[in-house]
Parts: sequence; structure tokens; C-alpha cells
Amino acid sequence: MNRRSWLMVATASVALIATACSGKSVPSSVSVSSAKLQEMVAKRFPKQFPVAGLLQLSLTSPTLAMLPERNALNALIPVELGGKVLKEVYSGTLNVDFALRYEPSDRTLRAHQIKVNSLEMNGLAPAMSDMLATYTNALAEQALGQVVLYQLQDKDLALVDALAMEPGSITVTPQGLTIALVQKASSGKR
Repeated sequence: MNRRSWLMVATASVALIATACSGKSVPSSVSVSSAKLQEMVAKRFPKQFPVAGLLQLSLTSPTLAMLPERNALNALIPVELGGKVLKEVYSGTLNVDFALRYEPSDRTLRAHQIKVNSLEMNGLAPAMSDMLATYTNALAEQALGQVVLYQLQDKDLALVDALAMEPGSITVTPQGLTIALVQKASSGKR
């Protein structure tokens, strides 16, 4: 066994012994409540997006709903549309579903596989609604794809790091999220 392998085994062993002595068990997952998720998402809004250089779409804090049957989330996002070519500001709702992915570089959960269900704007002329509809998928991807929905904290992952584990599958439950903790994939370097 080379020095690096021995060091990794020794570190994991010390962490396991320390865990056993403290009465704590090695966690198999990290849970994030729907309330905590909602709180974290609210901090990322409002957001502004230009549309065709003439309009401005403003998105405010979404209301999230867990969709455990599809392992996805739903977001109802209040929107306002204004700009030079409109005489007034129109309000409405963007309704989207999305899955989650883990981004290891900053330990965040982010939206992906974003599916627009609808964009409803109250009182907007049909021609303007049609024009806006052509941008809806790109706007939803831009609005949610950039948003950090949750960032795993060092306290969540301190023991996990010592045991050479990492976040794995993300499961949506009625209460929130469960993030499985799995053994890190071997890099093959020795």
C-alpha cells in the first residue's frame, strides 16, 4: 500500500473511530426542508431580464412545491412585464417544473431540466403574448439555471469529507430534499 492510500485509510479510520466514540453515526444523507429551500431561493430574487431589447421582464421570489412523484420541483414565479413599447406594466405568473443537480465546485444545488408549463400575463395583447412565448423557455432557463437553490454547508459535509464521501442522488420528498451521501469515485491516481 503506498503512502497516499495509507493516509486516506488512516484518515477515514480516525474519523470513523471519532464518530463511534462520540455516539454519532456516519450520515447516509443530508436533508433540506422545503421551508429552508424556500428561504434560500427567496434571497436570490428579484431578477430582471431584457426581452428583445424592448421589454423588461421582472421576476420576484417564486413559491416552490415539491413534486416527489416526479422527483422534481415546481415554481410559480410572479412576473411583471414593462418597457418602451408598452403603455403599462403587466403582471402574471411563470409556472415551471425542474429537477435538481449538484454542482461540486461550490457545493450547490441548481435547477436543470427546466420545463415551462405556462406563462400567463394579465391583459397583455395576444400578439405580444405570442412574441413573449417565443422567449419563455430561454428566459426560464436563464432565470432558474443561474439560481443557487441551496448551498451545502461545511457543517453538513465535514465528516463526509473526512470519510471520502460526496453528495450523490437528490430525492424530492413531500417535506423537502434528501441528498444521499456516497463514496467518492476513485480518481485512479496513486
